[in-house]
Amino acid sequence: MTIYNLGSINADYFYHLPHLPKPGETLAATDMSRGLGGKGANMSVAAARAGAHVCHIGSVGQDGGWAVERMMEYGVDTRHIVTADVATGNAVIMVDDAGENAIVLLPGANHAIGKNVIGAALAEASPNDTLLIQNETNNQAYAARLGRDMGMRVAYAAAPFDAAKVQEVLPYLEYLFLNEVEAEQLHQATGQNPASLPVSKVFVTMGAKGCVLFDNDAGQTFEYPALPVKAVDTTGAGDTFTGYVLAALGRGMPMAQAIALATRAGALMVMREGTADAIPDLKDVQDARF
Repeated sequence: MTIYNLGSINADYFYHLPHLPKPGETLAATDMSRGLGGKGANMSVAAARAGAHVCHIGSVGQDGGWAVERMMEYGVDTRHIVTADVATGNAVIMVDDAGENAIVLLPGANHAIGKNVIGAALAEASPNDTLLIQNETNNQAYAARLGRDMGMRVAYAAAPFDAAKVQEVLPYLEYLFLNEVEAEQLHQATGQNPASLPVSKVFVTMGAKGCVLFDNDAGQTFEYPALPVKAVDTTGAGDTFTGYVLAALGRGMPMAQAIALATRAGALMVMREGTADAIPDLKDVQDARF
């Protein structure tokens, strides 16, 4: 099974601050670093490090070769990442001493992915494969419809949240990943809660409170606790969870075990600083003691 991920690729610029700035406030950072990020790249790296074969569909600028090389180093198939005539996407990530973050995004080349690129990549897919999409690229609805028509399992991480974009892809989804804020935003926009959505499985992550799975096929709800850890940086934890869940399900792991494994990966992730470069591999996750 292959995971085809139509996903963003960013240069992440981390600024460590004593606290997140208030409106009009100027703060001096205590540290700054650059790393590989973007929700798409994070999920591809997480799934690859969890043992899945991952084919990333994306775009970088002329300045983004380092990002593609780094994804290759983490085991991601990068043949369908193209180079655009705009800058590589980037993010400014402010992280405070408690591990909370605020993020500013520039889409850049992530919004320059042509339908021809998506079509060429998915031409290699089979009905047993998974298509993963999220809200940092263009042509999401086109990809979701194409994937569904091919019989693929279509998964969607609805972040950064955009109600209109979510509603465009809902008819094609088997898996939907939301955090609790996004679940509430979707409810306000559509009047539907996770249990009433036309999606087979809806995952709602709630940070330190764990995860809730809405199995809408069975009409059941399952709660999974988080692991008690001290968070250093919460950036990328949800992406790590998503990548691990899909990789585990692709290997035939039962849902409860897949979520338990992904919860361990997410817990280990928040104990580290960084995004894609900090995502733990499967051995780290299995060997970790909490």
